[in-house]
Amino acid sequence: MKFRNFKMVDYVVYGRGCFDQLDEILAPHRKGDAPMIFFVDHFFQGNEAFAKRIPVRGKDKIIFIDVTDEPKTKYVDKVRDDLKAEFGEVSGIIGIGGGSVMDMAKAVSLMMTNPGSSADYQGWDLVKYPGVYKAGIPTISGTGAEVSRTCVLTGPTRKLGMNSDFTPFDQIVLDPELIRGVPKNQMFYTAMDCYIHCIESLTGTYLNAFSRSYGEESLRLCQEIFLHKPEWDDDADEKLMMASYAGGMSIAYSQVGVAHAVSYGLAYLLGTKHGIGNCIVFDKLEEFYPEGVAEFKEMVKKHIIDIPQGITKGLTDEQFNIMIDVSLGMAPLWENALGKDWKEQMTRERLRALYERL
Repeated sequence: MKFRNFKMVDYVVYGRGCFDQLDEILAPHRKGDAPMIFFVDHFFQGNEAFAKRIPVRGKDKIIFIDVTDEPKTKYVDKVRDDLKAEFGEVSGIIGIGGGSVMDMAKAVSLMMTNPGSSADYQGWDLVKYPGVYKAGIPTISGTGAEVSRTCVLTGPTRKLGMNSDFTPFDQIVLDPELIRGVPKNQMFYTAMDCYIHCIESLTGTYLNAFSRSYGEESLRLCQEIFLHKPEWDDDADEKLMMASYAGGMSIAYSQVGVAHAVSYGLAYLLGTKHGIGNCIVFDKLEEFYPEGVAEFKEMVKKHIIDIPQGITKGLTDEQFNIMIDVSLGMAPLWENALGKDWKEQMTRERLRALYERL
């Protein structure tokens, strides 16, 4: 096709307290006694008040997802195998948490109906069959995972998403109440994923009026929240949730860029989490995004946030080469950032020098 025909989320509900409508939303999608499986961020383990709000019915099951590390293909495969062994079929997978939990929900949904390992589907448009019903409910905002057509996984040889038209959620529930109380540093790192999405999209070669419209609004909301608001309040939660949604929509019809391409290498080798990894990299990208990086540093200073330094110090040549290989494998990201001749511009030597500064 000359123009990309991309799949969006089917249904969206937004509003303070809308999480309490989840039972009603899920009811039409239940298939006999096949259970709904709720993937919940392990941050909520032991929180009985929150657990009581989850509409568990019949054989439904809550699984607390360990997000100490970002999702790995072997973790996805194990959860899929355990669910099939216990239930055979399920009515759906509901992800309640941050980007990692929502990515797990999308990945396991797809792997309930696709053969083999999730590692087989890391790439673009490799997924063959629709997954089971899936819904995403963010409890931290910024990644855009709630609207993206990918679920990012670390596999045996690379960190790469299952990018496909079958990946987006069937339903998302955007309740600003759920993101209140996130620890300050974690909130900032994840929110900056959204900010960096906007900078990379708005300065990229893939930019068009569709992605610009969403990206500019998301960027405006980030600037209002992190530069102009005197203190954090309910309005900030609501605007950050919508900034994350709009930022995710912006890259749906364009792409991200250098920060994401480089941070994928960090995540694969060092296990650096996505939000903080993007911040570590973006902090050093003045040559690519001078205005964005200057504004980012202003936000860091205003909110007194620690950006780790020197994390690649002492790595071996072999380790640097692993990160470089992973990063250079993200061809669409580099092309969006630098153009079709990106391979001539981003040599292994130049990328090595960048990694050495982190």
